[in-house]
Amino acid sequence: MISIKRLSHDNWWLLLSLAIMILLFISSAQTYQQQTSVPFLARWLHDQPFKQQLAGISFTYVDQKVSIASSGYFKFIEFFIRKGAHFGSYFLIGLGGYMGYRSRIKQTGLTMIVVWLAATGYAALDEFHQSLTGGRTPLFQDVLLDACGALTAIVLAWLITKFWRRRGKKAA
Repeated sequence: MISIKRLSHDNWWLLLSLAIMILLFISSAQTYQQQTSVPFLARWLHDQPFKQQLAGISFTYVDQKVSIASSGYFKFIEFFIRKGAHFGSYFLIGLGGYMGYRSRIKQTGLTMIVVWLAATGYAALDEFHQSLTGGRTPLFQDVLLDACGALTAIVLAWLITKFWRRRGKKAA
């Protein structure tokens, strides 16, 4: 058994990715009714802040119109929360994966590609898992959103670590 004190920084990053993946697996096993945030939003945003400003926003996502007029204020807000959760959770998976594997895989480009492909593959498996859950619709567009979240984190982590390494060399 590995003691928590003995975990390296790399392993903490990998644990972050694993924890997010476990949460996503649990979430994908729930129906929309089990995880909808509409009742919570209705209770806490009952004044519907910024409704007039948001009313002008309308677009199509996977052949479905997204607007306050077509789905109502709370479902409209929930749409952005859910898509933000897609992007954000895979951002964390990509960040944890890159930071956890960058010292294990010595080639930076290879690390970036492997982590991005792994995150994208997990996103596809997660959408497949959703297809097995009643009341859920797996979407290829969500896999693309997830892949973008992971890629964004990987590139940002690479840029930041590159910046800090160069800054450290100049100070020495």
